Amino acid sequence: MAPGTENLSAVLYGISDLRLEQREVKKPGDHDVLLRMGQVGICGSDVSYLTKGRIGDFIVKDPMVLGHEAAGTVVECGSKVTNLKCGDRVAIEPGVPCRRCDFCKGGRYNLCKKVFFCATPPDDGNLCQYYLHDADFCFKLPDHVTLEEGAFLEPLSVGVHAARRAGVTLGSRVLICGAGPIGLVSMMAARSMGATSICITDISESRLQFAKSQGADAVVLVKPGSDDKLLADAVEEQMGGVRPDITIECSGAESSIRLAILATESGGVVVLVGLGPPEVKVPMVDAAVREVDIRGIFRYANCYPLALNLIASGRVDVKPLITHRFSLTEAREAFETARTGAGGAVKVMINCEI
Repeated sequence: MAPGTENLSAVLYGISDLRLEQREVKKPGDHDVLLRMGQVGICGSDVSYLTKGRIGDFIVKDPMVLGHEAAGTVVECGSKVTNLKCGDRVAIEPGVPCRRCDFCKGGRYNLCKKVFFCATPPDDGNLCQYYLHDADFCFKLPDHVTLEEGAFLEPLSVGVHAARRAGVTLGSRVLICGAGPIGLVSMMAARSMGATSICITDISESRLQFAKSQGADAVVLVKPGSDDKLLADAVEEQMGGVRPDITIECSGAESSIRLAILATESGGVVVLVGLGPPEVKVPMVDAAVREVDIRGIFRYANCYPLALNLIASGRVDVKPLITHRFSLTEAREAFETARTGAGGAVKVMINCEI
């Protein structure tokens, strides 16, 4: 399976300036594999770079290829690659750490300060026809797992990491704030790890109904100007008169973070997944006196194998979350759909095999 010579790529030049252009097909180093890209999902971070040109301190200063939720097929291997061969279909873990710092050696390589991460400035992503990646961070897919499901390992790994950080276990009562893609996969991960009662909140009634169709036990609609404490009471009521011992906040909105703290049972855990304003006003004293632990997550570490197992075993079905499909040549239309949520878009997938 020889690689081609053209490499159509979706390149972000600046705010609302996404271009399709040809880039070189790179040769693999000793430990790399060259991939013929198959499927790439659009993430909220991709949309943020397109619409705002930045996420926090990560600023698009030079042209950057978008895309980091991805799967493809190996077409060429470096001389020292032993875990993969040409023709293998793989999911791509987009972060490649230095492997030498204390964080890497301690197993928390997501905190590595020298990590290469697809589509995080200044690192190019993989929304293109051919992409070069470290073989150690490519995971072979079983024959029955599709490339679309392989691309979904990236957001699912966020959900797995959040559930692990929260300590979800058999019998956990879990509140998910936000019914977007990350909220939905966090719900699925929590369920697979033993959560027996899951409530999910959102500002969209249609998203809540979709969440119920995917396994949420209860839902709470958040209306503009809603009182935080009344919402917390509504969560308790919907969960059968008990409060969640774990809340996974996936929206990043200040009001939602406040709700997460107020709604969580004393002695419980709040995990912050969503990235919103750099500073927010929250009821910290309430959390302190009730011993509610507040934990952050950043991407994930050592989660791809479990995420793959969850999909391959059938314990998690991400296929219903893929609502829209486009080709690479339709990248602009795909991003507009993801940005607006047109047609009830949940996960927009781009097929790079043009």
